[in-house]
Amino acid sequence: MSPQYYYPDGYRSKLSLEETEKAIADIKTFFQTYLSAQLKLRRVTAPLFLEAGTGVNDDLNGIEKPVSFTPKGMEHITAEIPQSLAKWKRMMLGDYNIPAGYGLYTDMNAIRPDEEPDNLHSYYVDQWDWEMAITPDKRNLDFLKNIVRKIYATLTATEFLVYESFPEITPILPEEITFIQSEDLCRTYPDLSPVDRESMAAREFGAVFVIGIGADLSDGKPHDGRAPDYDDWSSESEDGYCGLNGDIILWNPVLERTFELSSMGIRVNRETLQHQLTLRGAEKRAELLFHKRLLRGDFPESVGGGIGQSRLCMFLLRKAHIGEVQASLWPEVVRKKCAENAIQLM
Repeated sequence: MSPQYYYPDGYRSKLSLEETEKAIADIKTFFQTYLSAQLKLRRVTAPLFLEAGTGVNDDLNGIEKPVSFTPKGMEHITAEIPQSLAKWKRMMLGDYNIPAGYGLYTDMNAIRPDEEPDNLHSYYVDQWDWEMAITPDKRNLDFLKNIVRKIYATLTATEFLVYESFPEITPILPEEITFIQSEDLCRTYPDLSPVDRESMAAREFGAVFVIGIGADLSDGKPHDGRAPDYDDWSSESEDGYCGLNGDIILWNPVLERTFELSSMGIRVNRETLQHQLTLRGAEKRAELLFHKRLLRGDFPESVGGGIGQSRLCMFLLRKAHIGEVQASLWPEVVRKKCAENAIQLM
């Protein structure tokens, strides 16, 4: 996707840089504490790099290159900076023997050098990666929706926390999140792109969970790309729809556009892993460490996802650019345009 640069007319941050730094700390502390209580998660320490060639690092859509290096004294391996920890988290559920109904979360810091930096995207990614062990009977859409509602409750509670500290930032999120099938969006807006379909829904409802991302829709194309080896996007969910995964999408009034906050889903089991690898012509991945362990039953059934930390702070503090809530590098053209439009990059 090409960069989406947008500089709102007359934009002024509602908070000073000092206030912003304090608000970021308060948001992150409150959100992760509330979320861990809602979902029964305990914090674990995340790796900053992983061994390449094990299948543990997330390859996202399969075209992004991870940052890699050769550690001194370990010249026989290549280390990679994570792009996300979708698979690593599930390994930890098994290795830590976490029982069903409980889970873990971690602070994930990633570098994505192939990212196109713009208002919402940066080379640097920070998110809460979380994973919960479940029993096989929870592999259904009703259970997934219940998890989404708990995450959304955490979001609205955090929005009120910001309002208590900074009354000039009034709450705007609806009381409830709306669930929409990607197939229904495709049928309702057949002439629009998936992003524009999301825009129509997010503008109308304020907050939506778009269900079923990865499998081909009735127009022969997926709503968006998903790797075949973490989310289950191929299983039938209800009424002939496919997919036990989705994205939390908000309407951002500052940027006047959709705003993806979280990607999540029920994870593949042995059967769906094999099926989705076949659908994507990626059967060779079954020989990688992660995939072999999953196929022999080392990991519990699970549900999990990622929640963008900078994205969350950006939305709740009504910022126009993600660089206002995280320190990163930006092309000179972006730095110049931000300075011209009263956007103070960290």
